[in-house]
Parts: sequence; structure tokens; C-alpha cells
Amino acid sequence: MSVVQQKAKLADIVRRDGGRGFSLTPTVTVYLALLALLVVGSILVGLNGGVLLDQGGILNILTRSTVLGLVAVGQTIVIITGSLDLSVAYLVGLCSLVAAETMAGSDGMMVPGVLLALGVAAVVGLVNGLVVTVLKVNAFIATLGVALILRGYLEDNYTGPAGSVPRAFQHLGFDRIGPVPIGVLLMLLVAAAAWWFLKRTRAGYHTYAVGGDIDVARLSGVRTGRTIVTAHVLCAVAAGLAGVFLASRLGSGAPYVGTDAGYDLESIAAVVLGGAALAGGRGGVVGTIGGVLILATLDTIFDDLAVDPFFKDVVRGIVLIVAVALYARRKLTRRSA
Repeated sequence: MSVVQQKAKLADIVRRDGGRGFSLTPTVTVYLALLALLVVGSILVGLNGGVLLDQGGILNILTRSTVLGLVAVGQTIVIITGSLDLSVAYLVGLCSLVAAETMAGSDGMMVPGVLLALGVAAVVGLVNGLVVTVLKVNAFIATLGVALILRGYLEDNYTGPAGSVPRAFQHLGFDRIGPVPIGVLLMLLVAAAAWWFLKRTRAGYHTYAVGGDIDVARLSGVRTGRTIVTAHVLCAVAAGLAGVFLASRLGSGAPYVGTDAGYDLESIAAVVLGGAALAGGRGGVVGTIGGVLILATLDTIFDDLAVDPFFKDVVRGIVLIVAVALYARRKLTRRSA
């Protein structure tokens, strides 16, 4: 295959999997599913004597979406490259502790606390990326191994919450601008930055190219290793930001706040619901936010209906399987056409 042919194939991969036209269909699908879920949920909650979409219900859905949204946005970038990150849940807890212990209740330590937490997250992401690219370890095993290292550190050094954040920093977790919580605005700001990175930068173009066909990308001059490492660093920083936000809500660091909520698998589920392919090369932040909102809406509906926790997991699993099956069927149909 000549260089010209390689670059033509690379451009075709990005156009199909990262371009606007291809990503619109999964995105529209996930938001139509969200709309249907809101309608059905409103009816079910109404029959139970409650109201789903009043001000309290909407705020509940948005609040549930904030932390998962931050983690899932980062997970989107790394999944598009064909990789993934199972260490994010422990990283959320670690960064909440780093921020809270650095701040130690002092207003003057807020900025250093945030920067140190994000710096620690970036280092963990760098380690993940290097293990995947330099040591050639499968991303699942590599990030699971890092997750176990983080878990060992947390279990050996913490038995419960530690550190404290100043009252001024807690405004991030609880205040609103008009009716919208600041945390939701933070999530949307991070999502917008990730969208710009993926759709408007050369690095974003390379991210889709590596996930679409890493061999073609390499032969076309893309530094595939650097692209994968960058994706892992960005994913980890997003998880670190989620940890910092949780510290502002809890008033201290919590070692297992990320694992208790299952942000590792939940974030992957949200990305897949949003139309991304675990094989890489396809997906987008807009679809991921739709997936996050679906999961948050399901949780809110289940709580309003007092559904058994086991049944919650069953329904969420069914939703995920159906979504992946529909996307796969549509892709096969498009190829056969």
C-alpha cells in the first residue's frame, strides 16, 4: 500500500468514525432514548404518586450526572483510541484525599490542593499510557493492575475519610448559578473542552485514526504511542477533577467514594450507551453525556419507585446490552448496504 493510499484510508477512517455525519446517528438515538425514558418514567412515577420532572427531580438527575459525567468524558477519549481505563474509580478516591489533605481546611491551600490532585492524576494516567504503549500490555490488564496498586495504597493508609476542605471550597459542590448547580456547569465545560479537542485539533484527529486502524495510522505518520498516552493522561485528569469535586461536596477526602459508586464500569457503560465502540475509532462526548443522563435518570426513577437494588442492576444491564446490540446491527446493515 502506497503512502498516498495509506493516507486516503486514514482520512476515510476518521471521516466515517470521527466525522459529523457518522456520529450523528448514535447521538440522536441516545437522546431519543433519553426522551422516551423521561416520558415513561414520568408516567410510572406519577402512578406511584410522585413527580419525576419537577425542580427537585431535575436537580437530582443533574446532580447524579455530574461526577459520572466528568469521569465518562475522560473515558470517552481513551476508548476512542481503542484503549480503556479501569483505574478511574480508585483514582477518584485518591485525588479526593490528596486535595482534602493538602487543603487541610485552609483557604490559602485551595489552589495548591487542586493542582496537586490533578498532577497526581496526570502521573497515574501517564503510567497507564506507558504500560500500554511501551510494555505492550493489554489496556484491560494494565489499568486493572494500576487499579490494584492504588487500592493497596488506599487500604494500607486509610480506614475512612481524611483531610478537610475549607468552607469556601464547598461552594463548588453545593452552589448554583441561577437554577443550575455549579458542578453541572463544570461537567459541561469539561465536556465542551473534550469535544473541541476531539473535533477541532490534530491530536483529536489522530485519536480517531488510532482507534479506527492503528496500523494505518502508524504507517501514515501518526505517533500512535504518544496519542494513546495523551488519551490516558486526559482520562486520568478528568477522574482527578471528579475526585476534587467530590471532596468539595463531602468536605473531606474519601478513599472509596469512587469504587462504591462503581465509576469504572459505570463510565464505560455511559460511553457505550452514547454510541462509542469499545474497539475504538467511534464515539463522541455529546453521545456520552446522553448516556450519563440515561443512567442518572434510571437511578432517579428507581429511587422514586423504591425498586429493589438487584432489579436496578438487571435493568441497567439489559439497557446496555440492547444498546450495544442495536449499534452493532446498524453498523452491519450499513456495511451490507
